[in-house]
Amino acid sequence: MTAYTTIVQALRETIREIMRADDRVFCLGEDIGVFGGAYRVTEGLYEEFGPERIRDTAISEIAIAGAAIGAAMTGLLPIAEFQFNDFFFCAMDQVCNQAAKSHLMFGGQASVPVVFRAPIGATGRAAQHSQSLEALFMHVPGLKVVMPSTPYDARGLLRTAIYDPNPVIMLEHKQLYGATSPGGKAKSAVDEMQAYMRPAPAEEYAIPFGQAEVKRAGTDVTVVATSLMVHRALKLADRLATDGLSVEVIDPRTLVPLDTETILRSVEKTHRIVIVHEAHERCGFGAEVAAVVAEEGLDLLDAPIKRVASLNTPMPFAPKCEDYVLPNNGRILDAIRAVTV
Repeated sequence: MTAYTTIVQALRETIREIMRADDRVFCLGEDIGVFGGAYRVTEGLYEEFGPERIRDTAISEIAIAGAAIGAAMTGLLPIAEFQFNDFFFCAMDQVCNQAAKSHLMFGGQASVPVVFRAPIGATGRAAQHSQSLEALFMHVPGLKVVMPSTPYDARGLLRTAIYDPNPVIMLEHKQLYGATSPGGKAKSAVDEMQAYMRPAPAEEYAIPFGQAEVKRAGTDVTVVATSLMVHRALKLADRLATDGLSVEVIDPRTLVPLDTETILRSVEKTHRIVIVHEAHERCGFGAEVAAVVAEEGLDLLDAPIKRVASLNTPMPFAPKCEDYVLPNNGRILDAIRAVTV
């Protein structure tokens, strides 16, 4: 059977298979029907399943979220797509006060098995369409947060997300989609990172939440990276190997629940850690990992914990300015070298 080589293919075919097998599953969002989705994830699904199960919505994220939550509470399994994760801000009450808290507030009598999918990351779209907001959702009890970096992970994690009884936020980097999409940066990034894009087999499988993956084994320094930064870290690890430096790269895959055991086990081996993510540094995912390592593994460290993230400023539009704000190769290399000297 043919493997799926892009995240878009992996997501689309997983949705297709599950919708064929389970009529409780449906999709809703802006332009996901006839148009096939802003990033083509739902392309072709409207023709197969029709407007009742591939539902184009009004341009209202609060309506999308509210409809999805209500459907989930009455026994359906909705997959709600936002065109950009930045637009979650329009629906934060629905997502963080309703979806996340309803199971508790109804005394366990109601569950909200909804998946909210959205693209993240900077691709030349400036401050309101380039954010990575995973840390906001990590802070809210009741939400699970998923960030795949490969087609293999996207397919396995989506299947788990759809059947999880809790609301799941699934964030997918625009530059890793690997399909026809607005602008050329996404396709060029996939071409550049193709060596690390583990294909998704066509057979059915699920990846349990809370299981990080060691994408590359190493002995000198641990790099914990998410989403696009996984590929950047792997490429730099290859480069540093020629200089005799052995870098272990860990992809958490799910931020909530977080597999702290794999991270601490790696730090016990390497005695050094660098955390790389695209979201802003202040109160970001890296701060949580740093706190865990400091609280539970401080005696394992031979060097200070280092974080590499976007600068604490709104994302600029100008390409050179965007590249300056993002965690570039130079800053990642400087952090690795600083803890291994």
